[in-house]
Formats: sequence, structure tokens, C-alpha cells
Amino acid sequence: MLAFGFRCTISIRKFIFPVLKQAQRYSSFIFLRTAVMANVAHVYESNHIVKSASDPRQYRGLELKNGMKILLISDPETDKSSAAMDVHIGHLKDPSDLPGLAHFCEHMLFLGTEKYPEENEYNKFLNEHGGASNAFTTLEHTNYYFDISPDHLAGALDRFAQFFTSPLFTPSATSREVNAVDSENSRNLQSDPWRLFQLEKSLARPEHDFSKFGTGNKETLETIPKSKGIDIRDELLKFHSQYYSSNVMGLCVLGKESLDDLQKLVVPLFEHVVNKKVQIPRWDNPPYTQNELQCIVYAVPVKDIRELSVLWPTPDVSEFYRANPGHYLGHLLGHEGAGSLLSELKARGWANTLVGGQRAGAKGFSFFSVAVDLSEEGQAHIDDIIVLIYQYINMLRKEQPKQWIFQECQDLAAMSFRFKDKETPKAYTSSISSKLHEFPMKDVLSAYSLFDEFKPQLINLILDQLVPENMRISVVSKKFEDVADQTEKWYGTQYKVDKFTPKQLKKWSTYKLHEKLALPEKNEFIPTNFELVPTDHQPSEVPEIVKTTPYSLLWYKQDNKFLKPKACVNIDFISPVAYMDPLHTNLNALFTQLFDDALTEYSYMAEIAGLKYSLNNSIYGLTLTVRGYNDKLPILLEKIVKKMATFKVDPSRLAIFKEIHGRNIKNFQAEQPHQHAVYYTNMLTSETHWSKDELLQTLDDVTPENQQNFINKVLERLYIEALVYGNVTKSQSLQMIENLENILVEHCKTKPLLASQHRKLREVQLPDGCYYVHQEKNLVHESSSIEVYYQCGPQTTESNMLLELLCQVMSEPCFDTLRTKEQLGYIVFSGVRRSKGVQGLRIIVQSNKAPQYVEGRIEAFIMKFEAMLENMSEVEFNKHVMALSTKRLEKPKKLLQQNMKYWSEIISNYYNFDRDQIEVAYLQKLKKDDLLAFYKEKIAFDAPRRHKLSVHVLSGVSMNNEQSIRDSETGAVELTTGTDGFEPSPSLPLPQVITDIMEFKRDLGLYPLPKPFIDLTQTKAKL
Repeated sequence: MLAFGFRCTISIRKFIFPVLKQAQRYSSFIFLRTAVMANVAHVYESNHIVKSASDPRQYRGLELKNGMKILLISDPETDKSSAAMDVHIGHLKDPSDLPGLAHFCEHMLFLGTEKYPEENEYNKFLNEHGGASNAFTTLEHTNYYFDISPDHLAGALDRFAQFFTSPLFTPSATSREVNAVDSENSRNLQSDPWRLFQLEKSLARPEHDFSKFGTGNKETLETIPKSKGIDIRDELLKFHSQYYSSNVMGLCVLGKESLDDLQKLVVPLFEHVVNKKVQIPRWDNPPYTQNELQCIVYAVPVKDIRELSVLWPTPDVSEFYRANPGHYLGHLLGHEGAGSLLSELKARGWANTLVGGQRAGAKGFSFFSVAVDLSEEGQAHIDDIIVLIYQYINMLRKEQPKQWIFQECQDLAAMSFRFKDKETPKAYTSSISSKLHEFPMKDVLSAYSLFDEFKPQLINLILDQLVPENMRISVVSKKFEDVADQTEKWYGTQYKVDKFTPKQLKKWSTYKLHEKLALPEKNEFIPTNFELVPTDHQPSEVPEIVKTTPYSLLWYKQDNKFLKPKACVNIDFISPVAYMDPLHTNLNALFTQLFDDALTEYSYMAEIAGLKYSLNNSIYGLTLTVRGYNDKLPILLEKIVKKMATFKVDPSRLAIFKEIHGRNIKNFQAEQPHQHAVYYTNMLTSETHWSKDELLQTLDDVTPENQQNFINKVLERLYIEALVYGNVTKSQSLQMIENLENILVEHCKTKPLLASQHRKLREVQLPDGCYYVHQEKNLVHESSSIEVYYQCGPQTTESNMLLELLCQVMSEPCFDTLRTKEQLGYIVFSGVRRSKGVQGLRIIVQSNKAPQYVEGRIEAFIMKFEAMLENMSEVEFNKHVMALSTKRLEKPKKLLQQNMKYWSEIISNYYNFDRDQIEVAYLQKLKKDDLLAFYKEKIAFDAPRRHKLSVHVLSGVSMNNEQSIRDSETGAVELTTGTDGFEPSPSLPLPQVITDIMEFKRDLGLYPLPKPFIDLTQTKAKL
């Protein structure tokens, strides 16, 4: 009996205890799920949410009891997790006496919370785990988002959630971050899109929220409030407390976890966000009334641009997204095919491009607009262009909405949704989070992609608003500098406003139909075959050479990953003629513009059917890319190549594009200062680089005759390197390239390049221990800029990983030190610079402080960084190794992205198609001592093989001559060593000042070209 009992006890322990433990676990799960579900008001499972047929991810919608709407996305294959929170409050809700407060609040949420008080804790955590973050503020939304390595989503979400419950808004961070907002605004002051949008807003009804200045600056967020006794920190707390309410928040979270696990992770973090019962704002009164309508605004731009914009206020029809009436009208007014408004404008020589369509305002009001890029002659025909616009609109009224056009738009949108590519996780979550309060949960993925309600009355409702009495016109041109009599408050834009005359109103209201304006024909490019081609018996995992001739080298890769009826064809037409001098460089650029212009009517029909092409000029010739649905791709490719081979220059169009090309070259002066720094760094380090001045000096030499001769000369001798990738068989790819070669030989008698003509440009080699400084002036912007480049030598697997790992470790502390703490400027960047097989570390800062001072602060950081490296623990080092591994192993989400990875290897002549796997395997063997040795040899202040080039772009607007680095007598350089309370800047040695770029390069050697990763000679020999 006892023995039996003993055995029975063992039996109970063996079989009953596991059951009890399982019951305990199940009970815990039930408790947790019950606790989680207790705070969930509604659940929308995946089968209730309309998604693309090609989307394998699982979705679950939640509405918490606090009113927050959440979309969870489970993607077990994702290599990045992400989350985004959209607060349905934007700068239209700024207090009238504190412009920019919503934007300032967005900045401040990154700088510490009660649970995580360190200012850089959030971004530091993301950086250490392969992630990144950003945010933006619009009229009625503030959107925050991040991505991260999937294993660390929980930690990132915990830090993220605190933004919406317990931000600190510390006094020190508040007083500093206002400088960042001011720097951001300064960056935009000379940007025409920002200036013109604010002018549009400033000329609205003054009492309407649309008229507000949304960015803010130091004056609106510090100087004026202080003068009125307003504490800006108190106002930030008040704004967050008033508007950051759970019921106007939409959260989207994407992770590799199951939906249940994501729900268990997310709900406890966000269920405690307080519901303050904020009503999502509406503005049912329009921003423009009769006082602001029926007027023409003449505005002076910074760049030499010419644009006519016509705008009509319209009702907000966003609730009718299943009918999408604005899309129908935008499709027709913005059409570029035969019979279109643009075609007639181009035929008259008045315009080059046109964009038309519905423009979002905010809840309660909307706009419809037509924007025309004017030619020089077009500026003299504004009234006539308006007549043509109304003639087209009147034709639409006469024809009435057509169901077949709506059906075509519907089918194209549905096709695009059916074969929708994956977005990057942070772009996807950011986009979805902003829609959670706009659409029902079931339509949040498909709204505006699937529309099935043909409602002519809604189309006519918008069409009825497109009348002269309800119109505003804006004309932008430098020619108005002498007539502008007003200045916009926030950006300083000069402008003049005239009311329409009775004569103009009559002209635009009484007109006949135009015989050349018509509805588009049915689109023959809409694909009908969506079948996947048969798989090769032994498909290659990387592109392989399938054809080599004296004319060409063809790489081919059949897609076995995305499995969509799409393909990409990339063709490099290599010719030494293209970049042989500045004149030929201009001719090459003009050819691509003339070609695109001539093919618009044909190619536009293909483009709206999901098949696009681009022909771009390069320093080696021309690059043609055709991408999209593979069904009609060979037809478009053949048409393009035939057009190239038989192209005839139209002298009238050449004159127009020659003038545009000249303006574009001159407009470089108005680009951001940091772009100037990048440009001059490229010029200083490139073997051959034609300057903007050299291009302008030779532009007058362009004639129809030498333009035509140039095209013939380029196509006379060529070498073609191509990649065909996607839903295409090997035989189809061979046939496409063979047809291309036959067309060129038939029409151009094309011959292959000689062996000696296969030449690549190289990079200038800076000597050991050098320190060069080059200075240029920027006469447009108030900010200056600097790029400091530490050249590290040729790319190899070893040097690539050491440099990338160094940048990975450096990026967050560099940003935190130079931007967040020292507030040097809004734009602070550190990272890898690569060109022609050579690489190095670059640090770029755009600042209102003198470049000499900024350079001193950069060097102070570089010195301090050595201690950071030395004191870094092995755990922290390994975090950075894994973070970089995560970034490098992130897979392309679209066939086009994968195509670009393959193509970049081909055009660089590296052909290392397994680069990520090979280099990450090497990365994971590196030790901290390896990184420290690399830093001490190439980057450190006293590094023996340091190659330093510093480019200073000085503001000619706000800084005086004391900013110049050159002493007129000695040529010596003195760097400002003031510290503003920070550790001292080091005493830098005197640099060699570069005054003549050609003389500088003439005295230096060149690095060798990179060696291909694979032996092309042996590969070609096998074919």
C-alpha cells in the first residue's frame, strides 16, 4: 500500500503539477489579457480591415476607453520595428500671441521626461539599437515616429509613451531649444516654397487661423513673450496639458510580435494617457472671403523662378473619399497627354509644366489649384493663360463627368493598391497614424486607393466653384522687384496685390470652347497581364552577366523575392563626349530636358498606368531607367530608344530650355549654405569637376546645330552597361537589349567605344598630416556653413566597416553636443562621405556663428570623442556593432529599392552584390581596440595619417568682414577659440589656404580606381 501510494505521489507530481503550472500560466495570461482588454473599448480584427491582396501582414485596430485609436501591425519578417503617434492638433491651434508654440512643443518632447530625464536618452537608446526618430508639425497634425531593431521595440515604446504623459519641459532645455527652432526658421527664410506658402496664408482673413505663422522663431517664442511677462515654459505646459489628449491621438505600432503580444505591450503603456475630451478642430468658415478673392498677387522670389498659380476655395469633401471627386478633376486638369491644357500651353511656348488638383486645407475648408511653370514669353500672357484654363474647365462642364474616365481612374488606383509595395516601417506607421482619425478603421489602409462611388454631383459641386468670382491668382517672378510695394511680415517676401478689373472678369467669363482642348483618349498602357513569368531552373541569387559584346554588358536577375508583375531596366550609355568640357556638359543636360519635353504626351499615358521612365545626364554619358508593370515595358523602352536615335532638335524648344538651364545654374546661389559646402568639397576632391561659372560661360555657345551634332556624336560611339531585374525572363532581357542595339546601329550607325575610351574619373589624394581650408561666400542666406572632411582612403571591406562603425558611435553624441547642447545650428550631420571609391568622415554644420568658431567646436568634440571611445564598455561597443548590423541588414522593401542596390554596385564597378552580408560578417569580428586604433591613426587631432579638408561658406548677408579667415597681409588663418561656457576649443595649426582650386589639385596625386569584387575577365570569357 505504501509503495503504491509512493508511486501514486510520483505519478501525481509527474502529471498533475505540469497541468497546475500550465493552469497558472493560463490564469496569468487570462488576467493580463483581461486587464488589457478592460481598457479597450473596441477591437477591429484583421479581416475587418481592407488591405492589399499582396500584403501578408496582420492588422488589429483598437479603440481604448480613453478614446485613443491604435492600429497594430504584426510582420514576423520585418527587420525594423516602428511606432508613430499622430496628435490631431497642429499649428492652427497656436495661441494668437505665441506663433510656433505647437512646433516648439514638438521639439521639446524629445528633451527629457519624468521617467527618462536625460535629454538625449530617447535618441541615444534608438541609436544604440539601430534606430532613428523624427517628428513634424503641420496645419492640424503633429506627428512623432521612430524605428528600431525588432528586439528592442518594448524599450523604445516605453520611452516614447512618456512624451504624451510626463514631458519635463525643463527651463534649461526650453531656453536652449528655442535657438533650434529659430535656426530651423532661419534655414527656411530664403526658401521660395516656404515664403510663398506663408504669403498665401498671411493674405487670408487675419482672424482666420490659416493666416498664422506656424514655425515660430526666437522673437515669437522668447523676445516678445518676455516683454509681455509671459513664461514660455508655462505656456508649453499649458498647451500640452490642454491639447495632448488621448481622444485626439492615433498610434500605429509595427513589430515582429503577434497581434496579441503587441496588444499586451502597447495598451499598458498608453491606456493612462488622459482623455481631456478635446474636440478635433474644424474651420467651417473659409480663410478667403470676397475681400481676399478676385485678386492677383505679384510676388518676388529668391530664386529666378516663374510661376502662375490659380486657386479656388472649395468645400471640404474629404468625407466622400469613396467617391474621390477631386481626383477626377485633378486627373483631367493636370493631364499631359494629347488635347490637354498643358499641351496647348507648350504649343504656344508659354509653359513647360503644369500641376492641377485638389489641395488639402484643414477640416472644413479645402482648395483646388492649377500651377503653371511659365516660360519667359508666358509671363506676358497671364490673362490669356487664365482664359485657356477656363476654356478647359468649360469643356469639362459641357462634357459632364464621364463614368468611363472615373472607371479608368478607379481601376488604376485599385491596381496600384493590389500590387502595393511595402514602405519602410517608419514611413508606414507615420502615414497610418495620421489617418486614424480621418477614416473608419476598416478603410484606414485603403482610403483614396479604393474608390467605388461615381457621384457626378460631387464632381460638379467642385467644378461649380471654379469660376473667376471665386478665384485668387499668384504670379511669381523676379520682374516684379520694381513694382512690389508690400513686405510679408515673417519671411520678408516682397509683393503687390491688385484686384481684378471688370475687363479681366469679363474676359475670363465670356469665351468660346477651344477646338484643341479635349478629354484624353482611353489609356492603352494599362496592363492586362499580371502573370508571373516562369522561374529559371537555377535562378541566381545575385545579378549575373548574360551577354557581353564590344557594344554592351548585360546583367540579369529574375525577381524571386517580391513576386509582383513589375520590372526595372537600367541602361548606362557611356560616352567620353558627355563630360569632355563645360559646353558638352551643358549639351548633355539640355538633351535630356529636350527629350523629356518631346516625349511627354506619349510617356505620360504610360506613367499614369504605372510605367515610368527617366533619362538623366551623368559625367559618363546618359542613364535610362524604365520601371513599373512589366506587361508593356518593352513597348515603352523601344519607343524611347527609337526616339533617341531619331531625335531632331526643335530650335524654339531649345531656346526655352537653354534659358531655363541657365536660370537653374544661377539659382544654385540660393541653395542652402550646407549644400554649397558639399558642392565645394566635391569640386576640391574630384579629378575633374566643371564649376557653375564655367557652365554659364559656355551656355551662349549652345546652338541648334551643335546641340544636334552633340546628340549624333554621343550615339555614334557607345558602350552600354545594363541591368534587367524583376518579373522578366532571361530571353526577354536579351531580346530587349538586342533590339536596343539594332535600333542604334540602324539609325545612328553606332560603333563600340575603343578600349582606351573606357575611362573613369578619380579622387584627389590628400597627403598625410595635411590641413587645408577653402573659403567661399554665400550672398543669399543669413546662415554660414562648414564641412570638415577627414579623408580616410580607398574603400575596402575593412575600412568600410571601421569608418561606418566610427560614424555609428559618433552620430548621436555629435548631434547631442553640437546641436542640442551647444546650439550651433539646426543642421548638424556627421557621417560617411564616399566618392569614386574613396571615403572619409564628414561633419557638416549650418550655423549663424562664424565657420571658424564652429570648426573649433567640431575639433573640441573630436578630442572629447577619444575619451568616449576609450571609456566605452564592451557591452556598449557590442550594442553599436549590433545597431550597425541591423541597419546594414535591413532588407529593401520594394523591388525598386533592391534594383537600386544592384545598380549602384554596377555603376561603381564594384559588383559586390553580397556586400551587406560580407561586410557585416567582418563587422562582427571587430574589437573596440580596432576602432580606437583606426580613430587614432586617421581622425584624432594628432593622428599621423590625418587628411583634413575644411570648407567654409560665409554668409555675405549678416556677417561682416571680420569673419574672413584670410589675413590680407600674411594669409594666416585664425580660428575663434571662444567657448560660450563649454570646454575650450583646441589651438589649431595654421592651415594651407586654398585660393586657386585648380592649382591645389594640380599638386596632388590621385587614388587608384576601385578593383571589381569579381573578375569580369573570367566571367566574360565563359560566355
